[in-house]
Amino acid sequence: MSKDASFDLLEVQTASTQATATKKHQKTLHSAILRGPYLQQGTHSSIIIRWATNTPVQGKVLYGTAPDKLLLSATEAAATCDHTVKLQELESDTKYYYAIAHSTEILDEGFFFVTAPKQAKPTRIWVVGDSGRGNEIAAQVRDGYLKFTGTRHTDLWLMLGDNAYDTGTWDEYQRGVFEMYPQILRNSVLWTAIGNHDAGSASSEWQSGPYYELFNPPTQGEAGGIASGTAAYYSFDYGNIHFICLDSYGSDRASTGAMLSWAAEDATSSDKDWKIAFWHHPPYTKGSHDSDTEIELIEMRERALPILEAAGVDLVLSGHSHSYERSYLIDGHYGTSDTFSAEMKKDQGSGQEDKSGAYYKSSAPHAGTVYIVAGTSARADEVSPHPAMHTSLSIPGSLVIDVQGKRLDVMFVDDRGEVQDYFTMKKR
Repeated sequence: MSKDASFDLLEVQTASTQATATKKHQKTLHSAILRGPYLQQGTHSSIIIRWATNTPVQGKVLYGTAPDKLLLSATEAAATCDHTVKLQELESDTKYYYAIAHSTEILDEGFFFVTAPKQAKPTRIWVVGDSGRGNEIAAQVRDGYLKFTGTRHTDLWLMLGDNAYDTGTWDEYQRGVFEMYPQILRNSVLWTAIGNHDAGSASSEWQSGPYYELFNPPTQGEAGGIASGTAAYYSFDYGNIHFICLDSYGSDRASTGAMLSWAAEDATSSDKDWKIAFWHHPPYTKGSHDSDTEIELIEMRERALPILEAAGVDLVLSGHSHSYERSYLIDGHYGTSDTFSAEMKKDQGSGQEDKSGAYYKSSAPHAGTVYIVAGTSARADEVSPHPAMHTSLSIPGSLVIDVQGKRLDVMFVDDRGEVQDYFTMKKR
């Protein structure tokens, strides 16, 4: 039995019907969807659509720019239970409708995606961290975001690791990801970072296990940026934003190692207005984990941060601690918390326009970065204030990032859909 056959059905219950339209009057087992559909590796001209079925079939995607005219199609080469179909030669910044099918029937329909833009456009990004418990809190955080965003489309979303508790098994991904977020998975491209819990059943060295088999990050620079050659860490562009995803757990964190050497080249080479990096283990936290004492956190702070700050990275997102912590606009803090000083604050204000004012910065090296721990998407633990942090909260929630031209707004939205923290950054 394949690993997919153990999953609970998500969309369609298995059924058996008499096929009376053929001369042989054969019985046909209708395929049922076990997982998905979900969107991966979206670019301005292509996208990957994935799903799983209970029986091997030759998957097909029907698509078009009108919901009643799915005149285009892409078909897999062979029958399988785990389906991956890449649509190519798409128009940028365009809404496409799609249905998934096989040769004899449509399995599910009524979905859409929007291709990435080539140029800057108003962009909404949703970010969840440590979300993979499949529990009531995760559902409340999800619903809080859906209440907050309303009819505004989510252009893309990020998972900051620990996407499936406790050890990143197939069943845990089913419960923590695919059963928890079916609506947004179908219509918005998901980009993931690996966490230590995900790595319980996956190997970054061997690119194996559920995490690496479920997701399709770009490895050859096909979504923008420099080719990383691995799914453990990668980059991509969306409009005027460059994203850099690192592996803070299973890959070598040496300053001159493959990952950080690649990150230095990738971050420096991007000319996008905004640079956002994300990974699991936070460089600064005093929540359920302590960045002064844990090796992954220490090494990412000491080794990754100088590289990224020199490349002008604006925002760094992490999880791991089950808290919300948001720093000042800072630069140059690579030691323990007791070495942080006021001189490291590029702006000592809140970044809130209605209070001390927005953060203003350039794209020059060491112009300042805001660091956020957003690990309360399924659990909130107690947190103490780290001196680099402007705000520290123990509230379930998620991040919303809105980018419009050279303005970036970040909001921490709780499980009721209410904003509990916010700030604005503007580029000079």
